[in-house]
Amino acid sequence: MPHTLPLLLAALLALLCPCPKSLLQAADSRYVTYESFGAKGDGKENDLPAIRAAHQYANEHNLPVRGTPGAVYRVGAGEPAIIKTDTDFQNARFLIDDSHLTVKEGQVDVFRVESDTPPWEVTVPAPLPQGASNLGVVLPRRALVVLSNKNKKHFIRLGLNQNNGVPASDTILVEKDGAIHPSTPLLWDFPQITSAKAYSAEDRPIVIQNGLFTTLANRAESKYTYFSRGFQIRRSHVILENHTHVVTGEGPHGAPYAGFFSFRNCYNGILRNCRVSGHKTYSTIGSAGKPVAMGTYDLGAERAVQLVFQNVEQINSIHDTSNWGIMGTNFCRNLVLEGCTLSRFDAHQGVANVTIRNCVLGHAGVNLIGYGEVLLENTWVHSPWLMNLRGDYGSTWRGNLTVRNCVLAPPKHSGQGGILNGYNTGTHDFGYPCVMPDTITLQNLTILDKLPKGKLPLYFFAEFLQKGKKPGPIPYPRTRQILLEKVTTESGVPIALSPNPDFFSQTQILPLPRR
Repeated sequence: MPHTLPLLLAALLALLCPCPKSLLQAADSRYVTYESFGAKGDGKENDLPAIRAAHQYANEHNLPVRGTPGAVYRVGAGEPAIIKTDTDFQNARFLIDDSHLTVKEGQVDVFRVESDTPPWEVTVPAPLPQGASNLGVVLPRRALVVLSNKNKKHFIRLGLNQNNGVPASDTILVEKDGAIHPSTPLLWDFPQITSAKAYSAEDRPIVIQNGLFTTLANRAESKYTYFSRGFQIRRSHVILENHTHVVTGEGPHGAPYAGFFSFRNCYNGILRNCRVSGHKTYSTIGSAGKPVAMGTYDLGAERAVQLVFQNVEQINSIHDTSNWGIMGTNFCRNLVLEGCTLSRFDAHQGVANVTIRNCVLGHAGVNLIGYGEVLLENTWVHSPWLMNLRGDYGSTWRGNLTVRNCVLAPPKHSGQGGILNGYNTGTHDFGYPCVMPDTITLQNLTILDKLPKGKLPLYFFAEFLQKGKKPGPIPYPRTRQILLEKVTTESGVPIALSPNPDFFSQTQILPLPRR
């Protein structure tokens, strides 16, 4: 009798369902295929409705999804496919055709990975001081909690993309009893909390693997109307591995992309063994009324905590300045790059704790502002400066920088360069106190500065404030000390303090203490 149950179920489905072939095949499988729901896989018809239906069925029945080897699924306009179960594309190809999409159509994800538990509002008592150990509430499950205070603005941007800032916020990992996890301490005081939203931090992983994706680039106007036509990860504990994304058909104009692989409001995400593409740089008129290059990305993250990029390689040249730096993040914590080859690492509106290990970074280098510890280890950087503290957000880092066993290999056309670039005149209120790293540790650093057109001027610090000018009224504490052990230049010319040495007159340069 037990052996007849699947047949009886299939027969019943065949009688009741308007699509008997699809559900008959799906009901009698250990996994779901796109073809079961009408996908052609011929590269011609829009298979997105079938892809979406297949994942919906898989989610409802807790079944994995598999692509068909050799298939080419064309993806046109449509609502996203929601993924909640393991998915193996089996090296099937996805042709994502953005070439004739409207801006509205282009702002819809192709795949969205979601939790079974929707986010929920939390009432958090205020005030909540920086360093508090408990949120003061009990949660139904472990969660990421995003706190906001709309009455205080942070990240009031300076420059061609100037703005009025965003509400002060923080993203923390919170246990069921309200305890704030020590890996995500509160970064700010919250005298008021105008909103608090919780996102479930799942224990069970979802693995999505083995996809080959080609984007036919959009032809929209070159404006800040970001396209989002890839993976939007909105669930914790998601592993994306063994994927390739190629971009083709970029023309004389186009809207920027927010990231093909993008993580948002999630914990413990991994992107590994993937190949990604830098996008062509387009320009537009910025908020200051002047032309500005638009950031456009293949890798993106916003409010992601404990996010790891492992063995991620850029397909096109990491030295090609016509392509924008491949990565952009906002409000993230505990970011790790391991074994990656990318044109750029960039943390826009603050990052807390960064590890970059065994990597090669190209023309756009390492760009960041934020808090905590930065570790740059066993890494080559092919830009004029080893690190850049973003001047449009105040060139601030509340913590320390450590560089170990690294090589700075500036390009041949470089001008001034060295260890740390930045800009802060003390005249602009960014919404928070700005400060330089307290301690910079340089251990076994080699700088390949012997270039055909002469020696590169090497400095520990850029000017930060134009030489001869006095700082404005807003305090900007400088680095207290630089600790050195085996820092060498190919030219043999020693590293100078700064083109504006008076600005760093209180900074001590000392040998690294022996352990």
